Amino acid sequence: MKLDTQPTRTQPTRTTKLSIAIVLFATATGLLMVTPRDAFADDGVPSQVALINDAIEQGWRDYEIRPAPEVDDATWCRRIYLDVIGRIPTLEELHAFLDSKGSNKRAELVELLLYDDKYTEEYANHWGTIWTNVLIGRSGGTDRRSMTSRDGMQKYLRDAFAMNKPYNTIVYELVTAEGTTKPGSDKFNGAVNFLADKVNDDNGVLATSSTSRIFLGQQVQCTQCHNHPFNQWKQQKFWEFNSFFRQTRSLRRFVSGTRDIDHAELVNEDFAGEAGDASDALIFYELRNGLTKVAYPVFTDGTEIAKSGYVSEVNRRQELGRLMMESEFLDKMAANRIWSHFMGFGFTKPIDDLGPHNPASHPALLEDLGKEFRKHSYDIKQLITWITLSRPYNLKAVLGPANEIDDPSIGEMPKFSRFYLRQMSAEQLYQSLVYSTNASGGGSYEEQEQQRRVWMQQFVIAFGTDEGDEATTFNGSIPQALMMFNGDLVKNATSIKPGSFLDRLSQSGRSPRDRLTELFMAGVARRPTRDELMIASKLMAARKGDEKEMLQDMWWALLNTNEFILQH
Repeated sequence: MKLDTQPTRTQPTRTTKLSIAIVLFATATGLLMVTPRDAFADDGVPSQVALINDAIEQGWRDYEIRPAPEVDDATWCRRIYLDVIGRIPTLEELHAFLDSKGSNKRAELVELLLYDDKYTEEYANHWGTIWTNVLIGRSGGTDRRSMTSRDGMQKYLRDAFAMNKPYNTIVYELVTAEGTTKPGSDKFNGAVNFLADKVNDDNGVLATSSTSRIFLGQQVQCTQCHNHPFNQWKQQKFWEFNSFFRQTRSLRRFVSGTRDIDHAELVNEDFAGEAGDASDALIFYELRNGLTKVAYPVFTDGTEIAKSGYVSEVNRRQELGRLMMESEFLDKMAANRIWSHFMGFGFTKPIDDLGPHNPASHPALLEDLGKEFRKHSYDIKQLITWITLSRPYNLKAVLGPANEIDDPSIGEMPKFSRFYLRQMSAEQLYQSLVYSTNASGGGSYEEQEQQRRVWMQQFVIAFGTDEGDEATTFNGSIPQALMMFNGDLVKNATSIKPGSFLDRLSQSGRSPRDRLTELFMAGVARRPTRDELMIASKLMAARKGDEKEMLQDMWWALLNTNEFILQH
């Protein structure tokens, strides 16, 4: 059987490199180019979307750059599925979107993914995973000596995102929570897992730095021992913030009748102060010159609370939560983090370092987005809607002569004149392979989560710093390459056994070319190029006409291309 390799009117005119280790074929590559068109009419655009567009477009004019054209529908569909629910669309989902004739089809798909019950679980799992990694790291709760329960953290966050709990409520609960860490335990409260391993660490130093950095965008960790050389944070401020956590302890709870730790309980208890007077519960810290100074709980804006260490008189963490709710940094940090998730870069670098010492690329827009977020009751889905319907999110990933100065990867401030290419996260790749090809081994949610957790552990590296820093080797390294070449997940994804993705695909369409087109649409949301059709034709001959094996070879190769692994 020979594939028709004649070009058609709908065929792309540029090719994409296809890395096929099992055959000696390759072709030059580039992203699919389409004729730009206007995505949105002026009528009916939410004011927040217009606010984003106006601010970003003014930046383009200021820098005299022309943005990339709008991305085609298929690529945009793949993009929005990855960003909103953490996986690429199935063939059925992709075709349903492409076949839709509505003038506002993109807005309708965003609404579907965010609000339709069909996607609630995936949305909650995806964002629960994102925030679990932010709050306790990818390896948090996996060490048997840890007092953190990863299952407890994820359960709390999944439930919060499933019910669309306001962002400020989530933050308040995480900062003020009491209870036990493990699902099923007495007094279970999954929110305590954020602080469970942090409050006992060197008098709550890690709780101090993590809370201020993650939720307020204020990096205070280096001011524990000295004044910050660049920003307004001084050593005094660090220990004043730290004082809010001195009433909190994480207690080990043992398996009945044994010394094995079952879970932990986060409790508030009276703090006598380091001078032994609970009515004036001060702490001491030492300057670099050896002098000793005193600190009481004072918020970053200078607001003081009562100095008593008696919980019945003042609950310091509750006071901290209340003061955080009033801070404009809470709003801006949330807007910056979520913007970064969708756009690839935040308004600042790093995203969790706000202040005059680290100017934002679009300071007025960051401020306005934060205010709009607060005004709309911290509705995360609203913020996601504004960003995904904005013009910069809907652009191609094209860097050319008209916008060549927009390259944040070399240290330039982002202009958002194009969509910034970035690699999928390991979690996104896992979910994409599982959902699009039924590569999972199946089982209950707990069993599937355990499979994913084991798969993820091969990439996580902990640095062991004061911040509990970690990274992954999921960045084109040898472990990733080996996993993509011959790992069990990829073996399952490329299986041709009865009922598999490729087996079902081989029984669809009218011709081998139709089925090959569907293969490319499933993987990279575009049609195969002429050169790729020729490669498939040669593979078909090499496989003596066995179309399933040809599709298997092509699918394995496609999964191992940069084009598949990239969010574009």
